[in-house]
Amino acid sequence: MHNLPQTDVIFGMSPVWFAGGLFVVTYLLIITERLNRAIISMMAAALMILSGVLTQQAAVQGVDFNTIGLLTGMMIIVGITRESGVFQYLAIRSAKMVKADPWGILVMLMLVTALLSALLDNVTTVLLIAPITLLITDTLKINPYPYLFAEIFASNIGGTATLIGDPPNIMIGSATGLGYNDFLFNLAPIAIFVLLITVIPIYLIWGRHLSADPQLINKVMGYREKDAIKDWVLLKKSLLVLTLVMLGFIIGHDYGLQPATVAMFGAALLLTLHVLPFSQEKQSQMVTKSLCDVEWITIFFFIGLFILVYGVETTGLLEMLAHRVIELTDGDKMVTAMSILFVSATASAIIDNIPFVATMIPLIKNMAVSFGGTEELLPIWWSLALGSCLGGNGSLVGASANLIVAGFAERSGQPIRFLPFMLMAFPLMMMSVLVSSIYVYFRYF
Repeated sequence: MHNLPQTDVIFGMSPVWFAGGLFVVTYLLIITERLNRAIISMMAAALMILSGVLTQQAAVQGVDFNTIGLLTGMMIIVGITRESGVFQYLAIRSAKMVKADPWGILVMLMLVTALLSALLDNVTTVLLIAPITLLITDTLKINPYPYLFAEIFASNIGGTATLIGDPPNIMIGSATGLGYNDFLFNLAPIAIFVLLITVIPIYLIWGRHLSADPQLINKVMGYREKDAIKDWVLLKKSLLVLTLVMLGFIIGHDYGLQPATVAMFGAALLLTLHVLPFSQEKQSQMVTKSLCDVEWITIFFFIGLFILVYGVETTGLLEMLAHRVIELTDGDKMVTAMSILFVSATASAIIDNIPFVATMIPLIKNMAVSFGGTEELLPIWWSLALGSCLGGNGSLVGASANLIVAGFAERSGQPIRFLPFMLMAFPLMMMSVLVSSIYVYFRYF
């Protein structure tokens, strides 16, 4: 239970009303896109502290530095790796495998994104895939939006399938003792099915209209992918570090290593290998360039958002919502599972899924007595995992991976707008959750 503020905050308002109101206003400002989202979230975070809802010390505790460290470390690694030309190589190779057909490229990038998101995590995956996508679409002179939209969906669906694919799964696994194979056995089948059916609306909306100039297709088919590699030595260093980082993600959890530690170590190691042969002056220039490649707008947006959501969380608003859901189900296990599935999905589309899952975990644990033991809670845990992971597709702020893709799109001059994305994404997300509810019902009830 949170230590709820006992005193009024600024203007004599209660902390609950102020935090909730500030959250709504912040969300509306993000939707309008009249001001950069990093500025909006930083201002909201500052107001949470200035109003007295949070102290500065509490605000710092609210920042998920595991996510911040993971993002920053992987952005540095990807930025340096990009200099070797390996992404251009992958772009050409990927396009040639499907004869540079625009729809074939989209499907293949979706499948690769989903697979890597399951094996690694969805944030790392989109950091690798988004630059490749923009290179291919730029060469073929086609709109990258359908590709980036499809990859956002594929990254969150793929991340649903395994323990390490998405932060909510890591949290649930840690709290329950459920292992990698448990998640794979229970969630991978529905994740694969959801991915396949998601391809259908994407084809109907965009896929059937995708086309490229035959001359540009021939141009792509005529590329020699090996010529894209500019620095073979850097490529070998980058692949070595990426391999070590991937191994760290897979086995690090068993040894208490957080993804941020692995990513930051990998970034430091690759920076060392990259600059070591050069003079001190040249090293400073190279490190400066690598740090400039970090998407700082995304990083500071997350920092502000974490503080904002933590302020809302400390007032007890999220906890009240979670309690209300359980009260409404009246102790029926199947109804409880379905309610948690749909509410988690909706909440995860509106706010970051991490604090919601953190609130739901102790509440679900307390239901063990009512339902006859911890084993009886398994369908509810899988419902929480499915709802919170798939719900990330519902809006641009629903998952970390979405904002990373949006950052790449913004840099390339093809920004993904909040409201148009949500109007298209939310119904597709709800379709995937509806399919998941059928799966949960027939598999567990």
